[in-house]
Amino acid sequence: MSNLFQPTALVGAIAIAMGFSTSVSAQDSSNVVNASLDTLVVTATRSEEKIKDVPARISVIDKKTLEQNPTLNVSDLLQKDASVYIKQFGGIGQPTSVSIRGAYPSQVLLLKNGAKLNTANTLSPSYPELLDSSDLERIEILKGPSSVQYGTDAIGGVIQLISKTPEKTGGSITGIYGENNTYKVLANQNLVSDSGFYAQIRGQRMETDGTRIFDIQSEGNKAGYDQKGYSTKLGYDNKNNIKTSIELSQNQGTNIYSEDYGTSNLAQREFKNRLINTNTEVKVTPDVMISARYSNFKDQEHYIQSSSYSASDTSRNEGDINAKWQFTQAQNILIGASTDNNQFKDASITNGKQEVTSNGYYLQHQYQTEKLNTQVGIRLEDNEKFGTHTVGQSAIRYQILPLTSIYANIGTAFRAPSLTELYYNSSYHDSYSNYTYETYGNQNLKPEESISYELGLDHQFTEHLSSSLSIYKTNVKNLINLSTTYPSDNASISTYENVYKANFKGGELGLKWKQDDLFVSSEYAYVKTENKATGLEIAYRPKETLTLTTGLENSIYGVSTSIVVRSHSNASNSTNPVKIPGYATVDFNAYWNVTPNVKLFTNIQNVGDVQYKTVYNYGSWYINGGRLASAGVTFRY
Repeated sequence: MSNLFQPTALVGAIAIAMGFSTSVSAQDSSNVVNASLDTLVVTATRSEEKIKDVPARISVIDKKTLEQNPTLNVSDLLQKDASVYIKQFGGIGQPTSVSIRGAYPSQVLLLKNGAKLNTANTLSPSYPELLDSSDLERIEILKGPSSVQYGTDAIGGVIQLISKTPEKTGGSITGIYGENNTYKVLANQNLVSDSGFYAQIRGQRMETDGTRIFDIQSEGNKAGYDQKGYSTKLGYDNKNNIKTSIELSQNQGTNIYSEDYGTSNLAQREFKNRLINTNTEVKVTPDVMISARYSNFKDQEHYIQSSSYSASDTSRNEGDINAKWQFTQAQNILIGASTDNNQFKDASITNGKQEVTSNGYYLQHQYQTEKLNTQVGIRLEDNEKFGTHTVGQSAIRYQILPLTSIYANIGTAFRAPSLTELYYNSSYHDSYSNYTYETYGNQNLKPEESISYELGLDHQFTEHLSSSLSIYKTNVKNLINLSTTYPSDNASISTYENVYKANFKGGELGLKWKQDDLFVSSEYAYVKTENKATGLEIAYRPKETLTLTTGLENSIYGVSTSIVVRSHSNASNSTNPVKIPGYATVDFNAYWNVTPNVKLFTNIQNVGDVQYKTVYNYGSWYINGGRLASAGVTFRY
C-alpha cells in the first residue's frame, strides 16, 4: 500500500491548469452537494417541486459539481453523498455496486430521465461505473422507498440522472490529461431556435492505463480501461403547454480484469449500453397535464478469458402515461399506468432467453400550502411471474416555525425476482482452485417486501448556516439470496431462495454554511444493518461515513477540497468476519475562467494516494485506484 506523493506528476498537473492570466466569466456558485432550498427536483413526486417542500430526504449533485471533474463516472460522483456506499472491485472501470442507507444494490433503482437502467441480470443489476456523466445536468438521490412512483427495485432509494437541455446555441470542446496516461476528450454542439425547437449532440472518449486491481499485484501490473460514447437530443418546448423530446445515448468500451485471483490482468469485459428515451408533456387545460414516456435500454456484456467466453444481453422496454389534475389551488391528483418488459439472453439462462412483463397502476394525492405539504399514494403491480402486489406511501412536511420544518413518512416497497434469480443455471469448474460451482434459479421465488419509517427536521440557524436531520428504519422480508450446500470438499451447489429478513436503521446529520465566496458543507451518516435470521451485521456496510467539502468559489476562480471518511466494515456475514479497514480520502479541485470562452481546471482525486482495501478475495484484497491528478481546458464558442 502506498501513501506517498509522486510530486513531479502532481505539480505538473497543477501548473498546467493554473499558469495563466485572469479574466471574467459566469460560474454557478451554489453549494457543492446538496441543492439550495429553492432547487426544483422531480424524483420524489414525478413532477417539479421545491426541495424544501419534499416530505423525504433528497440530495442533489448539481451542474457545477459535475463539471468540476469530467473524468468522474457516476460511481465516483455518488461517493460524495454520505448515505451512499460504493463497493468497488478495483480502480477505474472495474465493477461497482451501489447501496443507499444499507440496502442491497438490487434494491436501489437507477433512472435516467425517468427510464430504468437496472438490468435483468442480478449478478450486476446496474453498471454505474460504465455510465458517463458528461451529458448530465444534475443527479438526484432520493433516500427511502419509492415503489408507489416507480414499481420494483426502489426499496432503498432512487438515483436519477437528469440530462442537459440546451438553452442557447453554442458549443464547447474539453481536453483532459492525467496520471496513468489518462485522457478524456469531450465535444458538444447545441442549436436553439426562438420558436422552441432545440437540438444537441455530444461525444466523448476516454482511455487510461489504469491501476493494479489487487494488493498482491505489483504497481506495474495495471488494468486498462477505454470508453467512448455519444448522445443526441431533439426537442420542442413552447414554454406554455407542450414539451417533448427524444434522446439517444450510447456508451461502449473495454475494461481489463483478472481471472486468476490477481496473478495477471489478461481477461476483458467488453460492454455496450444504449438508451432511447422519449418524453412528452401536454397541458390540456390550465389545470390538467398529461405526460407520456417510452424508453428502451439495452445492455450487452462480453467476457473474454484465456479459456472461455461468455456473453449476456439484456433489454428493458418501458411505457408510462399519467395525468395530473390541479383540482384546487392547494390540491392535485396524479393517476397513471405503466408497463415494463424485461428480456435476458444468456447461455446460463433456461432456454437461452427469458422475459417478464409487469404492468403498474398508481394514484397519488398532494396537498400543498406554505406551511403544510402532504403526499399519499398507492400502486397496484401486476407481474406475470408472481401475480399482483400492492404498495402504499404517506408523507407529511410541516413548517412549525418560519425557519424550521419537520417531516415524517411511512411507505412500503417491493423488488420482483429478477430473471437471473428465476432462471439462472450454471456449472463452472475453476481450474486454478480445482473447485466446481453450481448455481440454480428458482421459479417459485416471492418478491422482496419492505416497510420504512422516517422522521426529519430542517432548520435555518442564520442567513448563512442551515442544518438537516433524518432518522429512519427499514424492515425487509423474503430477501432473496443464494442458499448453498457442499456435497464434497471441492464442490458447492447454490440455489436462489427467499431465505431471511433484514433491517436497516440509522440517520443523517448535515450542516451547510455559506457567506460570499466561502462555503462549508458536511454530512454524517450512520447505518446499522442486521440479518434477522442470524443477528449478524450485513457485509460491506460501513456504519459511519463523514463527508466534508469546503472552498472559495466565484465567477472568476475557485478552489475546493472534499474529504470522505468511512469506518470499518465486515467482509462476510459470519460470526468471525474479516474486517475491512476504514479509510479517509481527500480530493482537490480548482478552476480559472481565463476568458468568457476559456476555462482551465485541475483535479486531484485521492490526494494522499491512499490505496484502501475494498473487497476480500481468498486471502488477497481488491483495492481502489489510488491518486489521479489531472488538468484540463474547456473552449466555449
